[in-house]
Amino acid sequence: MTLNNSAGYIFQDIFPPREIRVLGAGRFGRLAAERLRHKFPDAVLSIVDRDGAKLGQFAGDLGISVEVEDSVRSISRVPPADDLWLIPAVPVHVGFEWALNRLSRVEEARRLAVPDVVDLEVPNPIRSPAGTLYASFATFICPDFCKEPDEICTHTGQGRPGNLYEVFGKVRVPGFETAVLRSWQLAPGVGGYPGRSLNRLLALISSKPGKYLVATSCRCHGVMDALEWGPKAD
Repeated sequence: MTLNNSAGYIFQDIFPPREIRVLGAGRFGRLAAERLRHKFPDAVLSIVDRDGAKLGQFAGDLGISVEVEDSVRSISRVPPADDLWLIPAVPVHVGFEWALNRLSRVEEARRLAVPDVVDLEVPNPIRSPAGTLYASFATFICPDFCKEPDEICTHTGQGRPGNLYEVFGKVRVPGFETAVLRSWQLAPGVGGYPGRSLNRLLALISSKPGKYLVATSCRCHGVMDALEWGPKAD
């Protein structure tokens, strides 16, 4: 069974965003914050990073509030509000780490390596030493201004080969369920998802103990990790 959180439901009640939190204050976080401030000038915009020095550049800039905190931990203490849009700009799989963190608070949960057979089911797979799987339709560096159009590739001008979040959703591995968190394009080169999507992801995974492949993906690029959870022993 595939637990697919990537369905094309419309966020009519929470879009355009009223509150946005950028996770990470590095180069990509800065770029995301600038583009989001320009596109959604009325949104409450904040940025989180555990490095206070990085956050100094945002103080009083662009109307952005700052918080010195680990990016995943900042959204793990309590479930994020449904209408809070999260923009991952850190080199970790935020959706997966968040789900693992939340599960570990009440259950036995541990990370697993993504089984090698998954590499055969996704385009251009790349592995990290820890077993995280990255995949992409692109074999080139995408243009920074890409708006992720529905039908064509911004770089090649050719038809899109499909939606990667749907490819991830079709992955089948014996003994594993598959859960997909879709990333939505909010500005050129800037993707994210609302707290509602994260909360649905956790609800799907927590509905049944076992092993899960957990992916986050936009139309073109994605990442997958794996975990196993079950009730804590008495």
